[in-house]
Amino acid sequence: MYDLLSGMRVVEGSAFVAAPLGGMTLAQLGAEVIRFDPVGGGMDHRRWPLDDQGRSLYWAGLNKGKKSIAVNTREEEGRELIRALICEPGPDRGVFLTNHPPGGPFGYEALKTLRDDLIMLNVLGSHDGSPAVDYTINCALGFPFATGPRDNDRPVNHLLPAWDLVTGSMAATGILAAERKRSRQGGGRLIKLALSDVGIWVASALGHIAEAELLGRNRVADGNHVYGAFGHDFPTADGQRVMVTALTKAQWRRLKKAVEIEEAIERIEKERSLDLDNEGDRYQARDEIVSLIAPWMAARGVETVRRVLDGVGVLWGPYRTFTELVRDDYRCSTDNPMMGRISQPGIGEYLAAGLPLRFSDIESLPVAPAPVLGADTDAVLADALGMPGHAIADLHDRGIVGGPVV
Repeated sequence: MYDLLSGMRVVEGSAFVAAPLGGMTLAQLGAEVIRFDPVGGGMDHRRWPLDDQGRSLYWAGLNKGKKSIAVNTREEEGRELIRALICEPGPDRGVFLTNHPPGGPFGYEALKTLRDDLIMLNVLGSHDGSPAVDYTINCALGFPFATGPRDNDRPVNHLLPAWDLVTGSMAATGILAAERKRSRQGGGRLIKLALSDVGIWVASALGHIAEAELLGRNRVADGNHVYGAFGHDFPTADGQRVMVTALTKAQWRRLKKAVEIEEAIERIEKERSLDLDNEGDRYQARDEIVSLIAPWMAARGVETVRRVLDGVGVLWGPYRTFTELVRDDYRCSTDNPMMGRISQPGIGEYLAAGLPLRFSDIESLPVAPAPVLGADTDAVLADALGMPGHAIADLHDRGIVGGPVV
């Protein structure tokens, strides 16, 4: 965790991926992020993947570095506690991150009456406030029809919740922008951030929307080919599989020399009137190029491939499972300054990632584990709201708040 946001307190009421990821990003930058959940745990507390004891690795993964309080928000007294925490006075307070539906007990207009300069970021499904999740957004954006094997007429989803991930990062960005504005000029604001808008924003940034409107063209599934350049996967002699790319002229020239296909490439250029130093032409000739490289790869084991391609600077990478990833010698190990070993209460010790941002004047600090649900209830009520111990104990006795649940 860094200390760049030291002193900032953010209250998070969230579920799923996007909002929790935004909160974790702020926490790993040094903000104090206090997550509230129902007593006994909400929908994320036992979300898969689980360890052998049924404890959520998902929860542990998305809440690193935060604090956790458990409050019964079905009761008005519990809701009053959360509203007081969200609207706590002070220049570094009054920041609320949520994906709760608009309105309700923690709606912006109701909270704004308690703190006029409140900053609230509300992650939504769609821009009109209607519900949606990554999976229902992704299917409508065109990407599944451009994913999967060639000549397949069925859409193919992918494992990565891309829109959740981009939305989470953008949520942190939006909060920091609003807080900077408030610190310089005063005033709070409500920020709405919709998953569907994020997906369309990315599709626009990558040129897909312009391509569809101006050219009337749909991107089609093309297996593991890299669109508009050259890139493909190849099996090696020892049963491994690697991905090889050549996006620039220099990368392409290094690749064709390394795999000894220079003369064959000249013949293709003459036969098809192409200049394969041009990435668009390489894409047109992608099948012929694959057929030339495949025998070279099939005759060599992955370590030989590594030695030859690394030796001349070819861009390539091995395919790995998640279990192979955690045996990576430098990317996913403590040799990488981002990585650390955490001791997660109730689960055990394992590798975890800190923030991928690396600041030149700040040394990487140990990665903080996620809190046990409700672990910080008493401390937060005492520190933020100034409640005495006997009042907190009474809240516990009446089921308004809860303590730690592993």
